[in-house]
Amino acid sequence: MSSAFSALVWWLVPLAAVVGALGYVLWVTKFQEKFQNETTRSVSQFQRFQSSFKPHEDGDEPETKIESSDK
Repeated sequence: MSSAFSALVWWLVPLAAVVGALGYVLWVTKFQEKFQNETTRSVSQFQRFQSSFKPHEDGDEPETKIESSDK
């Protein structure tokens, strides 16, 4: 390998790392909240689904309420 190519590699690898780190920081600050909200909503829906199978304290059958999340 030529010394010019080696020097180019030594500059490109750290440059790619910096660009990747900046991209990650941008994703965390701008987009993570959106994904976190969707995850929380999904977990809440799953917990409601699970609780629909548990018998209520008053002995009645559990509610069968289906919500549409088409938005």
